[in-house]
Amino acid sequence: MGWETPGPPAEAPVTLSRRERRDLQRLTRKATAPHRDVLRARLILLAANGWTNAAIARHLECALNTVRLWRRRFATLRLEGLKDRPRSGRPPRYDSGTRAIVKAIACELPSERGLPLSRLSMSDIHKEVGRELRPCPSVSTIARWLREDAIRPWSHRSWISPRDPDFLAKASPALDLYHGRYKGRPLGPHEVIISADEKPIQMVRRIVPLTPPSPGQPMRMEHEYERLGVSVYLGALDVRTGKVIGRNVPRNTKDAFKSFVNNIMSRKACRSASRVFMIVDNGSAHRPDTFSQWLADAHPKIVLVPLPTHASWLNQIETYFSIVQRKALTPMDLRDADALPIRLSAFERRYNKDAHPFSWKFTRGSLKDLVGRLGTVKA
Repeated sequence: MGWETPGPPAEAPVTLSRRERRDLQRLTRKATAPHRDVLRARLILLAANGWTNAAIARHLECALNTVRLWRRRFATLRLEGLKDRPRSGRPPRYDSGTRAIVKAIACELPSERGLPLSRLSMSDIHKEVGRELRPCPSVSTIARWLREDAIRPWSHRSWISPRDPDFLAKASPALDLYHGRYKGRPLGPHEVIISADEKPIQMVRRIVPLTPPSPGQPMRMEHEYERLGVSVYLGALDVRTGKVIGRNVPRNTKDAFKSFVNNIMSRKACRSASRVFMIVDNGSAHRPDTFSQWLADAHPKIVLVPLPTHASWLNQIETYFSIVQRKALTPMDLRDADALPIRLSAFERRYNKDAHPFSWKFTRGSLKDLVGRLGTVKA
């Protein structure tokens, strides 16, 4: 106890103010209070009631020196004296250099270390660290260090880098349209923006039908299935209203897509529009070098806005396709091939009842920053 601050004798009388007694009693009744804090509060309350140190120690089943310590601390510093003093703690076992080495190993590809692995697990990282560091940090220590910088080498995501040297110039008009502008000018109220594309769908029927969920049991899906063929879902999103138009076709041909465009243009919104901007990617059914001439002849009010290669992620209809996949197609168990068009048509009607435009935050400036970081195309 050489570090203890000098103060009153250990058996000095303890008197409590009304507020101190209330605070200590409240602490002893608090279910979530640490045991050490409750013990100290009870100790002081007993001392204030005239108990001797020895009697308090027997009653609370603690050491006599513990009673002396906290009685003296309270007599000197009151309630503040019942708190733990700051401690330096144990010196760190590993320095910042060790942490840096561990994180560098975790950020390497397995092939760079000659490992026949596709990605590193936590145990793999621990083994590699053990080859370079003695002593080797534990798995839990390494995991804590990696969490500090959100390093997760066991996870991955797919990505495709834009390779068109004019990617920014070709993709920016679509982003401007999403924000109500074209060639630097705001769009008028009677101009329509259509985002169109196609989604191939593999139709399947489960050998055993889906089992509905029950308490404690999720929906279950039989692994085996029967293929029912492929259907192509053509979709068009009115960017300014959020409503969709769809159609199922057996194959995505140029004629099928042209017929779909004719259907889109027969709608009232497009018939009365002064201009209709149509955003498409470079799919074979609507390649700009061949599709644009047909559009100019068949529908002069359409302004084709083609996206560059590898830019389908900038087409808003893909967001709708993602919603369809998650809410209408996964898991899939169709009665027959005719069931898919019926389901998708019903989903469209349901979706359009509450449709609203997507809140699109990605701008021309955002794209410029992105391609600048990638460094694969001209920014």
